[in-house]
Amino acid sequence: MSNSRLPVYFIPHGGGPWPFMEDLSGVLRDDDPWKPLEIFLRSVDADVGRRPKAVLVISAHWPNVPKLTVSTAANPGMYYDYGGFPAHTYQLKYPAPGAPDIAEHVRNVLKAKGIDTEANDSRGYDHGVFVPFMLIYPKADVPIVMMSLDPDLSAETHFRIGQALESLRDEDILIVGSGLSYHNMRMFFRRNAEHEAQSARFDEWLADALAIKDPEERIAKLATWTENPDAVASHFPDHDHLVPVFAAAGAGGADTGVPVLKTDFFNKRYSAYRFG
Repeated sequence: MSNSRLPVYFIPHGGGPWPFMEDLSGVLRDDDPWKPLEIFLRSVDADVGRRPKAVLVISAHWPNVPKLTVSTAANPGMYYDYGGFPAHTYQLKYPAPGAPDIAEHVRNVLKAKGIDTEANDSRGYDHGVFVPFMLIYPKADVPIVMMSLDPDLSAETHFRIGQALESLRDEDILIVGSGLSYHNMRMFFRRNAEHEAQSARFDEWLADALAIKDPEERIAKLATWTENPDAVASHFPDHDHLVPVFAAAGAGGADTGVPVLKTDFFNKRYSAYRFG
């Protein structure tokens, strides 16, 4: 174990199997609107600075559970939770092992903080996990433990979950929230100047909130997102893709969120953050 704690990330995982639409290389044309995200995700391994013992991923694509759930599978399969894409994107494989012992440790860490969880030994990697990690760790040589969203989807609950997980950073476990800081499916591909301005304003609001040093002040600000019309417009009809950033912000502790990617998709602004 290293003497230095690992950072925490909030990463955008993009739309569906976006890096693999044309072929399985995951290398996009320079003019592809997702190219900045590809470049960023391929840089994360070097940015972390060392290989973690395992990655704990809080995925936006694991909502709708009765209770917060942790994957305990030793060898998770694939869960192609998207539709309408080329046939070859349903043949993608990401054979990274799970880590049942670490998953149980995660559950115990949460339980010690008063947070009960369920175990799930059958769920495969959803595209909020396998798509970005095919670029981050393309050799699939780092174990991954998945964690669902809590059913209440609130900022406060997920921030407290993140706080409970913070100590894992000192155990060489990399904590990653996988979502999107902009996720309005109705407007993703539409051009609308006012909506684009809303996405930009929300992006700046989120950056300012994550930059707050004091954790209690940080969550107090983040919890007001529902009162911000730019935030609500940027997450419609639901906000499951925003929720992982709350967990990441909690796990960050006294470390503030620093933007490590700021870009756009058809003029809709989105960002990635590193804590620590």
